[in-house]
Amino acid sequence: MAEPGTHAAEAAADRGWRLRHLPVLLIASVLLAAAAAVAGGLARGADGALGAAAGVAVTAVSYTLTTVVLAWADARDPQLVLPFGLGVYIAKMTLLGGVMVLVASTGWPGLVPFALGIATGVVVWTGVHIWWLATVHARRVHT
Repeated sequence: MAEPGTHAAEAAADRGWRLRHLPVLLIASVLLAAAAAVAGGLARGADGALGAAAGVAVTAVSYTLTTVVLAWADARDPQLVLPFGLGVYIAKMTLLGGVMVLVASTGWPGLVPFALGIATGVVVWTGVHIWWLATVHARRVHT
């Protein structure tokens, strides 16, 4: 078993570990946005294509923002992760709710593809993140 503080010292020496997964997740999001645009376009035309791709983009921006803020907070003091995480979550959900209400009030035909793009983006981001943790990150930890 490792001595207490060993992992903390290793983490401090490797500052990039908190953001190392982002490129893979962003690439997956770009590929998903392209596929969502095609599917949205086939289902609802240009509005559907724009809505679906924008939904995936909203998810990617949201998760990237959270990752960067939490990495920053954790690098400063691990006790900052909870308050900053909750604060970012509340701000994002409030903003997203406001945007959805505004978009819904316009009657824009891309609203349903937008919502589906958000949902699909969440599922894909989460799935790719789990894959990354179980394969790439697990190999680094065990070596």
